[in-house]
Amino acid sequence: MIAQCFYVALGGATGAVCRFLMGTIPCFPKMSFPLPTLLINLIGAFAIGLIAQFAAQKGLQNENLILFLKVGVCGGFTTFSTFSLETITLFSNEKTALALLYIALSILLCLLGVLLGQYAAQKFA
Repeated sequence: MIAQCFYVALGGATGAVCRFLMGTIPCFPKMSFPLPTLLINLIGAFAIGLIAQFAAQKGLQNENLILFLKVGVCGGFTTFSTFSLETITLFSNEKTALALLYIALSILLCLLGVLLGQYAAQKFA
């Protein structure tokens, strides 16, 4: 368990630094639409899909490498990649209603969470 935590932490740090660096690329003009975040989420979703499919097709057995890449790097880069993979997995397993519920709840509850966090910070900070 300690070794697994190490690989996740190392990957998470790598992903977080990559996210930070991508957000500082000067080619993105300041605008109201969060294009850098959208691109980060898109890249992360592509990466986790690629990693998951490659691991499944090739029968990759190195659990630490998978933890490093999927949970660590992709998770540190964007948790949206994990949400995307889980949603596609539900659709692939023909659990359409559950996938749609997961999408709706994730979006609505997370937006509500942000609003509640902001409200709490305003009231108690």
